[in-house]
Amino acid sequence: MFDKALKYSYAAQKQERHKLLRMILILLSLYLVYNIISAFFVSVWVLQNNTMQPGLRAGDRFLTVSSALPSLLAEIKQTEGIPFKRGNIVLVDTRRGEQRNWFLIIVDNIVRFCTAQQYSMIKTEEHLYIKRLIALPGDEISMANFVLRVRSAESSYSLTEFELADRPYHPDIPQIPALWDDTIPFSGSMDKIVLGPGQYFVVSDDRGNTGDSRSWGPVSAQEIIGRPVFRFWPPARIGRP
Repeated sequence: MFDKALKYSYAAQKQERHKLLRMILILLSLYLVYNIISAFFVSVWVLQNNTMQPGLRAGDRFLTVSSALPSLLAEIKQTEGIPFKRGNIVLVDTRRGEQRNWFLIIVDNIVRFCTAQQYSMIKTEEHLYIKRLIALPGDEISMANFVLRVRSAESSYSLTEFELADRPYHPDIPQIPALWDDTIPFSGSMDKIVLGPGQYFVVSDDRGNTGDSRSWGPVSAQEIIGRPVFRFWPPARIGRP
């Protein structure tokens, strides 16, 4: 009886079309809210590798606070910098500044939205990295035995990276063969460099892995897109990373 009413009743057909339209509008609204929250406030990210051992491991999931809104406010106020400190763990996007396939990005956003961020069309491990922020613009930095020393522009002496961090952390320091010296690449030493305006130095906690500013060079404020603030997986290690 209902099927016949729907087939021949204009009012019933109109009501069904309104239901479908409302459902589409609800999904579009949720999608828009999801993208606004992810872009400007908080998102979920998964660590894809073990370059941040021993503190962080592959498979760890984090809530990440975006730097987009603070950076936008700083640009409006014509001030410099990002809302993060030395020693913070940050999310780095090395694609920033490159030409991007916006169609693929939109499709990827839809896939991530529909799968609760379980799946992605883009291989994020190729351009998104979680690293530790060591030095800020104007800092003078050097490295010996994989430990960095930092002298800020306002200071007349340098301190180790651990003295400048607001929380303790313990990088994985590899053992260097006895015959190696400072002239061998990735020997654990680095000559002094001074960061220019808008430059930041990030490193892996696994100092044997050199996929960081030691090989890329300094990163810009635009490339630092967020900060993991809470690890919610695995349950055994829930808490601030």
